[in-house]
Amino acid sequence: MQAKISSVTRVLLLCGAVSGPLFILALLVQILTVPGFDVRVDLISLLSLAQSGFVQIANFTLCGVLNMLCAVGLWRRLHGGPSGTFAPIFVGLHGLLLVVVGVFVTDPANGFPPGSVTPTTPSLHGIIHAGTALWVFMTCAAALAVFVRHFLARRERSWAAYCAASAVLMLAIFFGSFTLKTNAPLWLDASLVIGWMGVSAVATKLLAEPTSNREPAWQT
Repeated sequence: MQAKISSVTRVLLLCGAVSGPLFILALLVQILTVPGFDVRVDLISLLSLAQSGFVQIANFTLCGVLNMLCAVGLWRRLHGGPSGTFAPIFVGLHGLLLVVVGVFVTDPANGFPPGSVTPTTPSLHGIIHAGTALWVFMTCAAALAVFVRHFLARRERSWAAYCAASAVLMLAIFFGSFTLKTNAPLWLDASLVIGWMGVSAVATKLLAEPTSNREPAWQT
């Protein structure tokens, strides 16, 4: 008889399931309400510099914490099986880097916030933010790529294909946006949605999966 996922593991995975939708919802609200912000030309990180910047700072940080909690749930749920080591590691790193991005805000750019001037020399926190942002995307894509093995082992080829396609599309759009002269931020946002929602979708899927063996006593 197959055992159900423990209540603690379920809560931890639920953190990952809600992280993507919450992050995107908070972004949409800000995109529609923050004066002077144009999603077509402004990076979402600039929202942290708005008068209500604490909202986006909290959004980055909360999403990061939720992903780190999800990583613990993934470890409890998958460890010992395919993807059971590296998937939790990459999701955990993804979450940690999101917290760093939230704490170390970017520098003003492209006239945002209104009245600001882009600094001639990047600040230390701006450098940390920019350098970390790259790895936020990379670790998310890596986690999705690692999940492919889990679903192939379970012969769930449609989910394996979804994770593989999400990882490839996320990176292709992310790096491809650097070559664009217009609307590059929109493409970066598309990459973000694919990746963030991909991890949340997998967490949701795992919530519904029964385990083939009862979880160890320390997990209950």
